[in-house]
Amino acid sequence: MQGNSQQQAYDRGITIFSPDGRLYQVEYAREAVKRGTASVGVRTTDGVVLAADTRVRSPLLERSSVEKLHKIDDHVGIASAGHVADARQLIDFARRDAQVNQLRYEEPIDVESLTKDITDQIQQYTQTGGARPFGVALIVGGIQNGEPRLFETDPSGTPYEWQALAVGGNREDLLSYFEEEYREDLDLDGGIDLALSALAEVGDSEVTPEGVALGTIDVETEQYRQHTDEEIATYLEDVDTEGEEE
Repeated sequence: MQGNSQQQAYDRGITIFSPDGRLYQVEYAREAVKRGTASVGVRTTDGVVLAADTRVRSPLLERSSVEKLHKIDDHVGIASAGHVADARQLIDFARRDAQVNQLRYEEPIDVESLTKDITDQIQQYTQTGGARPFGVALIVGGIQNGEPRLFETDPSGTPYEWQALAVGGNREDLLSYFEEEYREDLDLDGGIDLALSALAEVGDSEVTPEGVALGTIDVETEQYRQHTDEEIATYLEDVDTEGEEE
């Protein structure tokens, strides 16, 4: 019983490390991310692809209210997985940060600098009493100095750079799929096919244009663009959209 009470004490205190060096609230935040539907990102030679599972669970729910892809600046987009309300707070922070950089320095913010600013904000909530960590992970993609960049933020406040990644549900399976199928010479269309194929391969039902969101930032225009259902349907024609189970 004494051991259990000590465990609970570390659970309640976000600013207290356990004897084995763990912050339990941060680990619980990671579990919250795993319960969210998947989002994926792919870096290609021509740009960055962001895709997210946006299937609605009820026919009464307005699909437009399910937001998992977000434009931050003309050259940056973010995909999220986890608690939607937490994601909105960080999205608003990222947009303000991008605008402040534009006004202060008269240039677009670097994707890496933006990611680190977001993770600095996240990290503050791992060492502040009376608060809790953000239960969300973000994929930050964009163009920096003519080069595609792709980053992940973790509930601990740590940034990671990837060639292809997934956050949310089925993360490990999606990463395994990317490890087998990803190629560094992919063009933008190839990256779109890979992202949609991953969601279709690992998901538990058929991927449809109404059940997925797709955004891209290409090197030539350096502009974030969210694709329409009609465009997604065209891409899905070349993808095996059947999930593992019916």
